[in-house]
Amino acid sequence: MLSSDDRRGGSTCRALVAGLIGVACLQPASASADGFGPFPVRNFNPLQQLVLNMPGDRAAVLEAGALDVRLELAETAAVYSEAPSGAAASVKFETLRNGLFLRYGATRKLEVALEVPVLYRYPGFMSGAIEAVERATTGISPARQALNHVSYAYSKGAVGLGDSTLQAKYQLLNETSSMPALSLRTAVKLPTGNEREFFGSGSPDFGIGVAAEKRLGGRWILYGNLSSVLPTGRIAGLPLYPTVSGMAAAEYLWSDNLSLMLQFDYYTTPFRHVGLEAFDKGASEFVTGFSYRMAEHWLWQMYAVENVDFITGGAADFTVAVLFTYRYRTS
Repeated sequence: MLSSDDRRGGSTCRALVAGLIGVACLQPASASADGFGPFPVRNFNPLQQLVLNMPGDRAAVLEAGALDVRLELAETAAVYSEAPSGAAASVKFETLRNGLFLRYGATRKLEVALEVPVLYRYPGFMSGAIEAVERATTGISPARQALNHVSYAYSKGAVGLGDSTLQAKYQLLNETSSMPALSLRTAVKLPTGNEREFFGSGSPDFGIGVAAEKRLGGRWILYGNLSSVLPTGRIAGLPLYPTVSGMAAAEYLWSDNLSLMLQFDYYTTPFRHVGLEAFDKGASEFVTGFSYRMAEHWLWQMYAVENVDFITGGAADFTVAVLFTYRYRTS
């Protein structure tokens, strides 16, 4: 069996760090340094993300009456080439995930949200850069070598609406000098995506989790998430099993309007005993990026996701994302 993902991305990480230093040289307008929270990273494995994900989130809720409108553009490269006895998989493509996220502070303790994604699968543009990094570091991965002369490999390729998600978050505890803030999170995935085109699972999923955050000193904020999802139905005829995900992140407040983030995410897989790593193994990934408040109501964020797979090996190849958020306040 060929390995699904190898370690890569050293040059990309260096480029991102250079970008962070460049942003740090800017002079942002004054704003409250309350942190921006972890990045809303999910399991970008193109097969496993058809099941509900509960992306990284902070424990603090929006103030009552505030509305966030967020647009996220996430580009993911996926390469799998496996042919064990009794099963086979050849996947090489990129996915642009366009997510529109609306979040509203319903009360002082309750926040509700809706996310509507649009997926676009195509040959992509990151293959050359990824191969250059691999040649300079670990060498070309076996999966990428096996599909070296293939520009696009997948059963379907198109643009389509994905499964939408309804979310709610209730803050159980406020942060104190000795205790972190703590919130309860719930989510329901609605089957709005085309199941036959693999833009959705065709069935609803249900999730629950907790989020915590704690400030350390004047510049550091720590975040943690633990979530579980109960999927329903089947995907490509395969039964689905409950999943567990965890997130740990550290945010450094460089200035009132700029923060740097280092984040770790882990996901179990909703599949069992398929015989293919892309299905049977979960994902463990590092995330790095920045958040920059461009103006009073506007937030710009950028992050990169690199698989590490020292726990399991089903992660996508590489992901880079940019987010823009507008916050509207009624008062």
